[in-house]
Amino acid sequence: MLLAGRLDAQILTLEGQTGGFITPTAYAVYTAKDHIFSRPAVGYHLVNASKVIGNLHTFSIEEGFANRAEAGYTRSVHTEGNSPAFSGLWHYSGMNIFNGKVVAVKDGEFGRFMPGIAVGGVVRTNDRFVSGALDQEFTGKLKSYTNGDVYVAATKTWLKPPVPLLLNLGWKATNASIFGIGGRATRFGGRVFGGLGIPLPGPFHTAIVPAAGFTQEPPTAKNLGAILVGGKAHLPTTMDYAVRVTQKDNPHFSFDIGVGQVAGQIGATAVATGLPAPYPPVILVPVNLEARKVLGLGLSLRY
Repeated sequence: MLLAGRLDAQILTLEGQTGGFITPTAYAVYTAKDHIFSRPAVGYHLVNASKVIGNLHTFSIEEGFANRAEAGYTRSVHTEGNSPAFSGLWHYSGMNIFNGKVVAVKDGEFGRFMPGIAVGGVVRTNDRFVSGALDQEFTGKLKSYTNGDVYVAATKTWLKPPVPLLLNLGWKATNASIFGIGGRATRFGGRVFGGLGIPLPGPFHTAIVPAAGFTQEPPTAKNLGAILVGGKAHLPTTMDYAVRVTQKDNPHFSFDIGVGQVAGQIGATAVATGLPAPYPPVILVPVNLEARKVLGLGLSLRY
């Protein structure tokens, strides 16, 4: 029904690599036969988390090299959220995201059961979210952070009965919390990510791919524990559930729509009441990011 590498290799993630909505795969932007450089792929993504975090818009461009590597740039643009208490942690314009990936083994290269294997990295600069905002609150000086990932991904597209599927699993070492949206993690640590898609034939020569993806998050972010009771945040695994529509043959476009689960109540903070005895001097206020059900949209185009 679909060419294995071509189904996924035109489609960019939230951060610009080829892959699912949030997870990179072991494919690269498609390069025509006997060419070294691909035609560029571009992408736009929206994550609507306006209640607290704010809306995120990402604009990506990605270049492939001989179906063995890719590199690209994404500009993440942020608009302010609506929470007077907590949206100030994200009152910044956005950040820069650079990515690169090398496909060490192509899907099916050494046999039909062999998955594709790729290694890659992401660098995010000018990240002022959460960690930088709290630096400014504590010291009066705004600090920008650089954080990044180094990852390996294994991906297999299987287009045989009874159920066609695209399976992806990977591991990354990262010091970014929620792709940098949650600030910088307190240390560099290993996390697991993955995803599953089921490509189905659609009308007008399209393929429709219901899919789900996940990525584990570092347990907390730098400076965040200072404002939470117990000194620790509770950041859950980030999930996405999406439907992708793309062309069945020689795909040049894809459209994603889905729901993401990011973070809800991550802890509680103590707020002074300013009241005399016998009233309590402080009360506990839940820190709820209200992002357990957010809308995500994505569009990718290959020239």
